[in-house]
Amino acid sequence: MPSTFPWAIFWWLVAIVVVVVFALRYIVIVRQSTAVIVERLGKFSRELKPGLHFLIPIIDSVRATVDLREQAWDYPPQPVITKDNVPTSIDIVLYYYITDPVKSVYEVRNLNEAILKLTMTSIRNIAGSLNLDELLVSRENVNNELTQIVDVATDPWGVKVTRAEIKAVNPPAEILEAMTRQMKAERSKRAVILEAEGFKEAEINKAEGEKQGAILRAEGDRQQKILIAEGEAQALITVANARKEATIAYFNGIHEGGASNDVLALKYMETLEAISANPSNKVFLPYESSALMGSLGSIKELFQGVPPVPTAKAAKSEASK
Repeated sequence: MPSTFPWAIFWWLVAIVVVVVFALRYIVIVRQSTAVIVERLGKFSRELKPGLHFLIPIIDSVRATVDLREQAWDYPPQPVITKDNVPTSIDIVLYYYITDPVKSVYEVRNLNEAILKLTMTSIRNIAGSLNLDELLVSRENVNNELTQIVDVATDPWGVKVTRAEIKAVNPPAEILEAMTRQMKAERSKRAVILEAEGFKEAEINKAEGEKQGAILRAEGDRQQKILIAEGEAQALITVANARKEATIAYFNGIHEGGASNDVLALKYMETLEAISANPSNKVFLPYESSALMGSLGSIKELFQGVPPVPTAKAAKSEASK
């Protein structure tokens, strides 16, 4: 018997394939941080959020899938000319994310290429207004200015530029060599200046130290002389006070013993003799000393009437008789 073709199974398989194709095309799963733009009959219909969505076969179609995460685009180095006519190249990294997926699809044809051209044009304008030295040392200012310019220009495209970073500025080799020589000369100059400043500070400190030492030595000598003078003065005062007290005690003892005027005059003369024995002493006799001289004459006459005291030899000869 000739075999018959299983048409029923064939048509079932065809139906299953068609269903699978339609399911894969018109059942859409949108991932997190992603947006899907759907068109209906060639016209924008809606924006699909993360989750499961069903499309109408043949009528609905997916126009684009947009990544909403922040992106970093590392553009190739771009040639620029600075204000002082130095050709160089700048390597830039741009960070941005899409805030409006619909605008990013319908307002610009090729978003990444448009941002690239806008960035390169802006950095050429900025570099053309700066010297090479300013471009090298003012990267932060250039980054901020470039970020602001590109962010304002891409806002109609539904793009938010967070920051732009200059990775490298690459001047020509001869410029780099000249900058290296200049840097070495500047460092040598700084080394000489620092060495001179250090020597100057050392000399100033040395002179200041010597000055302070001289002042301290002079102050020490002055204090020593003052102390010696005070000690000598105190010693003289002490000796004078002691002599004064001894003299007062001496004369008080004489007066308390009831000495006569003749005895007082005699003691007065002995005291004057003791004072005049010292060459350093000066003796001043009062005007009333004439009365004392008269008393001394009376004392002399008194002693003339008294027989002399015999010596020991005279007393012995007198006894032998």
